[in-house]
Amino acid sequence: MSGFITIQSPTCDTCFHNFRKYKLDTLLRKYTRTCTPESFKQLSNLPKMATQKKFNVKKYTFPTEPIPRLSYSDPEALKRISNNLPVVITDSNLVSSALHWDLDYLATNIGDGNFVVYRSKSNKFKYFDDKKLSSVHSFTKPMEHEDMKFQEFLNETVGKRIVNDFLGFNWNYVTDIQKKNKWGPLTSNLLLIENLFSQLKGHKRFIMFPPSQFDCLYPYPVYHPCDRQSQVDFDEPDFERFPNFKKAHGFETFVGPGDVLYIPMYWWHYVESVPDEGHTISVTFWYKASPTEKVEYPLKPEQKVAITRNIEKMITQALNDTEEMCSKA
Repeated sequence: MSGFITIQSPTCDTCFHNFRKYKLDTLLRKYTRTCTPESFKQLSNLPKMATQKKFNVKKYTFPTEPIPRLSYSDPEALKRISNNLPVVITDSNLVSSALHWDLDYLATNIGDGNFVVYRSKSNKFKYFDDKKLSSVHSFTKPMEHEDMKFQEFLNETVGKRIVNDFLGFNWNYVTDIQKKNKWGPLTSNLLLIENLFSQLKGHKRFIMFPPSQFDCLYPYPVYHPCDRQSQVDFDEPDFERFPNFKKAHGFETFVGPGDVLYIPMYWWHYVESVPDEGHTISVTFWYKASPTEKVEYPLKPEQKVAITRNIEKMITQALNDTEEMCSKA
């Protein structure tokens, strides 16, 4: 699948995804040819950025620094991608053919298939893996999801105008990034991906943390349904239980229509819809990450994360008791 459409309601209690079972990349091929202070010194050496609209948003307990906003023609933008550092890319025209999308347009043109809608009473959408639910018998799902038609939210059966909008994306630009960084093909698998998040309507707030912050964010055990996510409640952090969260240091940005945010593999990201902005619409491009590089010493933070997770998996398998390991969360 070449991209997922995400729509979030103004009340933030429902979130629509077009997780359809069709392969849009096949369609495109048919029509186109073509937590240490030292770690932050490097990350904080940010280039000059474009100005950005100010938003009235919640303040959290941790400090943040701005993620650079750079033109797609700025060599520094591609350099940051090559170095696995986040960047907001402006004026790339990657999704300009879809900037006219709104609820009325999608309702008319997206087709009559069933799509996945997530509901959250807490207004927080925390991903969980259905396949791991048996590991924690007391687990309460943080959100519910159901299939419904687009009209009920307000493909084999995607309208022609939507297809044309997708074909009008700047595929030459994004394919060039893919080739230069040796990324794999587009994928719907959430594991080990490089992410180009493209905003179409409204604004979203992103707070990101580098792999070096792994120990500060207290991920769930690998066999927990919420694996790869932080146990910390950002609204009300429990510093007695998660003392290292006091050392957390994030990077922050807001993305608006036409912006493309590069989210590197292994980077944590916390996303909010900006209040009073109405519905937000975005398209996500997920690429399989490039082949694993040769291990060199000293280990990079992302390599330490991968090794830590593998050791945890081996210990859990040796104990043959996922319930015991997950109960520690």
